[in-house]
Amino acid sequence: MPTALIALVLTYVCVQYLTGDKGFFSQESRDRDLVVKEQQLAKLQAEREDLEARAKYLRTDNLSKDLLQERARVLLGLTEPHAYVIRYNTPAGANS
Repeated sequence: MPTALIALVLTYVCVQYLTGDKGFFSQESRDRDLVVKEQQLAKLQAEREDLEARAKYLRTDNLSKDLLQERARVLLGLTEPHAYVIRYNTPAGANS
């Protein structure tokens, strides 16, 4: 009886080693997930760097007049006196 129990436990452990979430045969799917997550991380890091650069120019000690005017025009919907405005309809739910 104890031999059968030990054999069952060893069989379970071997099956988990081969096919479990962190098993031998699941290495490929983990590698694919890792590549996808690294791409997402790179995209988010680039977006963060862009936002940090924009925030840097909006601080009072390092204020960029052009960037401030651009943001004010976008938020208020205003344009320069001699500028052409091309309006188009955006799909519902699209953010600009």
